[in-house]
Amino acid sequence: MKPLVIFDCDGVLVDSEPIASAVLADHLTAAGMPHTPRQCRERFTGLSLHSCQQMLEAESGKPLPAGFFDALQRDTFARFEAMLQPVPGIVTVLECLRDWGWDVCVASSGGHDKMAVTLGITGLGDYFAGRIFSASDVARGKPAPDLFLHAAARLGFAASQCIVVEDSPPGVQAALAARMAVCAFVAQPPLSGGLCESADAQAFTAMPELPDLLLSIHARRRRVPEH
Repeated sequence: MKPLVIFDCDGVLVDSEPIASAVLADHLTAAGMPHTPRQCRERFTGLSLHSCQQMLEAESGKPLPAGFFDALQRDTFARFEAMLQPVPGIVTVLECLRDWGWDVCVASSGGHDKMAVTLGITGLGDYFAGRIFSASDVARGKPAPDLFLHAAARLGFAASQCIVVEDSPPGVQAALAARMAVCAFVAQPPLSGGLCESADAQAFTAMPELPDLLLSIHARRRRVPEH
């Protein structure tokens, strides 16, 4: 059986993380919680807004200002409209998978409203119609495995039939916890914490490398007996 390839969205499909991190840094600094764009990217990439909120409020001992996330989303979406592009090479990858007849979906910490904007602006939405899953769909976001397991179950795949494409430590950790193979995109920032050292997490640094890596993982998994 052909596998299901589960893509993260931000940083894998759309080059949104530098933009979103810059806007978040501006809003946090204005709220009295100074952050640089780099700090935001290193700390919050791969996490849901709810998880970010919990971290920030625990550290500061005070709630974020009323309307913080509404204003953040408005300004982030405006910046996306002006600047957002697909990750270089991802369209070629998606066309390749379409030619092979492999199933694909998106499973992101971002909300459905955000993905509707980012996938719409970049023209990638048609590749994933009806196959877009968000952390808001499950009880626990990444690094818990819930989102990936939910996406696989909805589409009728076992975990052993899935390959996840991720670029963040929480996302790689979630995929490994779900017992799925992982292609870890390590363009920038690099993944930390040794998460790519697992036999089921293989790193790549440019999208043109991904099709061959997917074929290799699929072939290897077909040779491994189910337990």
